[in-house]
Amino acid sequence: MAYTAGIVGAAGYAGVELVRILLAHPDFQVKVITSNADAGQPLASVYSAFSGVAEAAGLIFTTHDDPALAACDVAFLAVPHTAALAAVPGLLAAGVTVIDLSADYRLNDPAVYEHWYGVPHTSPELLADRAFGLPELFADDLERAADRHAAGAPALVACAGCFPTATSLAAAPAVRADWVAPHGPVVVDAISGVTGAGKTACARTHYCSADENVEAYNVCRHRHTPEIEQILGLLGRVVFTPHLAPLKRGLLSTVTLPLAPEAAGLTAEEAVAAYRAVYTGRPFVRVLDAGQTPKTSSVAGSNACQIGLAVNAEAGALIAIGAIDNLCKGAAGQAVQCANIVFGLDERRGLPLVALPV
Repeated sequence: MAYTAGIVGAAGYAGVELVRILLAHPDFQVKVITSNADAGQPLASVYSAFSGVAEAAGLIFTTHDDPALAACDVAFLAVPHTAALAAVPGLLAAGVTVIDLSADYRLNDPAVYEHWYGVPHTSPELLADRAFGLPELFADDLERAADRHAAGAPALVACAGCFPTATSLAAAPAVRADWVAPHGPVVVDAISGVTGAGKTACARTHYCSADENVEAYNVCRHRHTPEIEQILGLLGRVVFTPHLAPLKRGLLSTVTLPLAPEAAGLTAEEAVAAYRAVYTGRPFVRVLDAGQTPKTSSVAGSNACQIGLAVNAEAGALIAIGAIDNLCKGAAGQAVQCANIVFGLDERRGLPLVALPV
């Protein structure tokens, strides 16, 4: 029997990607889709890609406070920060497992959240038991959430953001192996497609501004900085510069890691072998051969992450590059991967393993 699912914020880019994935999922049945702006409209009238799809025929947008959400087995929250703060406690109290794609429960310290997001955290007590939703690096968290669900209690999963996902998957094995120098900056230069900015248009994401243009933004103040530092355990050391590129989908993060003296002789081939050992059994992470670098086009439409590694021996640095689809592995796909684990399913269930080849 399928698990019933609600998607809050289903009309946004990450939300509608959730709809696309879950409609084809063999074990989840979408029962509720919400959008305050589109309430009362059929899904296919807002996104014509769903026209004629039988599973989507009866889906009509309702408002975020739809009481039908409380009857679902799982609620996916594809909403801006603070909106999840308002919704999560009530859903958990109703016995609904929550997979949150927003930033509201990612940071361990509510004071750090309040500093970066400028609002008080209204349910910090939930942070102690929430699972961090980056399965390849926080498997224990998700196993505990799965045990909680199996025991009949709702679980809360805070999915990692798109930039932290690509960056951390690329850098974490090196950090955890103690290859990284104990001092000095770790430099992250990352490029994302326009969908990463969300559906609401602004001057930067307007076609006339984004087309034929690449620019850095939120330099030294992007809100994903503390999340990357938290995942990697590099507090105060990450210099994160995001860039916007004229792509619909795709995210490429290049991380420059200064090598510790003990790792000065590291070769790219050794790094690749070590990374592959770390990610053995993780079907969505693919470590490329030494000398190869990942491309956003090689992961578009999939839940995969490609990682490329190179060593600059003269500068004493490891260059780790991660590529993901920001809407899939960076948002909706990762959320479904986490839900699969929490509900005791194969983590690959219902998720695209192979990117669009052309």
